[in-house]
Amino acid sequence: MPMKPAAIVFAILFSTLLAGCERPPVNRDLSRPLATVGNVDIARYAGRWYEIARFPNGFETDCVAVTATYAANGDGSLKVTNRCRKKAFDGPEEVAEGRARVVDAATNAKLAVTFFWPFEGDYWVLALAPDYSWAVVGEPSGRYLWILSRSPKISPELRADLVKWLEGQGYKTRALYWTPQP
Repeated sequence: MPMKPAAIVFAILFSTLLAGCERPPVNRDLSRPLATVGNVDIARYAGRWYEIARFPNGFETDCVAVTATYAANGDGSLKVTNRCRKKAFDGPEEVAEGRARVVDAATNAKLAVTFFWPFEGDYWVLALAPDYSWAVVGEPSGRYLWILSRSPKISPELRADLVKWLEGQGYKTRALYWTPQP
């Protein structure tokens, strides 16, 4: 049975989209289990976070001054607004809006985030300061990781502690890109 023209166009667009999505390298020892924090208070987690570091990825190429803002939606999900400046603090701003939904209601530490339906990505809270001043977020494949903070800068001591903790979890911390923040 021949394909309909709309199906052919969709197949071409989908194939082109997938071909343009180069996957980042694995930066974690996958033989080690990945654990999350025991509990995340979503109301406390909401608000603005500054990206301190990340594993390089295709959707944040040339991004500096990166922030992520989470706000509660009426249905229990979170509105996600990511912002970055391209190449410089006064460069053009890019904004991506998405939605996060809790996947593990027992802890609220595992979420699924989408910026382009129907594609979702894992968003696991791996470490979290008791006062919610910083967080480490990743996912099981070891390709994506972010260090977030409520302020644009963290102390050298906290940076060293987080790098040491990540190495203890099997992460290749040399791959981290330390995001310039104003």
